[in-house]
Amino acid sequence: MKKVLLRLRQRPAPIRLGCFILTLVGIWLPIAVPIYLLVDDSNLVTILTMVLLAIGFFVLLPIWNKYVYQQRQIFRHYGLERTRLNKVELVRGLAIGLITILILFSLEGLLGWLVWQKPNIFLLRVVLEGLITSLGVAFAEELFFRGWILDELQRDYSPSVVLWTDATIFAIAHFIKPLPEVIRTSPQFFGLLLLGLTLVWAKRSSRGRLGLSIGLHGGLVWGYYIINVGGLMKYSRQVPDWVTGVNDNPLAGVIGLVFLGGLALWMRGRAVKFE
Repeated sequence: MKKVLLRLRQRPAPIRLGCFILTLVGIWLPIAVPIYLLVDDSNLVTILTMVLLAIGFFVLLPIWNKYVYQQRQIFRHYGLERTRLNKVELVRGLAIGLITILILFSLEGLLGWLVWQKPNIFLLRVVLEGLITSLGVAFAEELFFRGWILDELQRDYSPSVVLWTDATIFAIAHFIKPLPEVIRTSPQFFGLLLLGLTLVWAKRSSRGRLGLSIGLHGGLVWGYYIINVGGLMKYSRQVPDWVTGVNDNPLAGVIGLVFLGGLALWMRGRAVKFE
């Protein structure tokens, strides 16, 4: 078995990625299937199965790297350093992401494209829930996409190929859903692609640390969560949806892409200094 795993290290990145995912799914399915069959609440099913999948990923990852690459400090290798600088970059990224969202919606309000409303639930609760949720999502996705997948790609390909491949995988992964839902949400693909590029540049600008990427990702999710879940605004429909965002998603609108593009250029400029 050890010889098979050692030989796997010599295989191309797509094969290594595929083998890891198949192993993960093979471990997860026997647990997930009974949950799908026995639990009626679809939201609870999603929460339970996704949590179990995340736990499986975190458990399998160090085992995989120990036997395939003989690496033990794998999370640190991926950029999860326990350093003051990484923590500072996490907070900085969180602030940048949150402020970007607040400026975006504030501008739309000044232009009359949306109308501000009183929150429909206790706002402090939304803020705290949003912070916890956004950091959880950002941590898991950044370790997966800008940690594991990025590292596997970097072993085989040039920086430019790695950049675009990682961002494309990130965007496509958000469309693993029923076909009608894929069609409905398809306008946000380019926004997700741009976000993927931004987060790779953020990691590169931090010399491989993940703090800035996690914070930036989390801050964007946090800001949108506060405004959306808190019911703080509604669109006035003075401009077409493709301007503000198809299906009310800023990633699927021109104004959102402009802001995200500015953020991407900033991170790219920072990353260039370290290339």
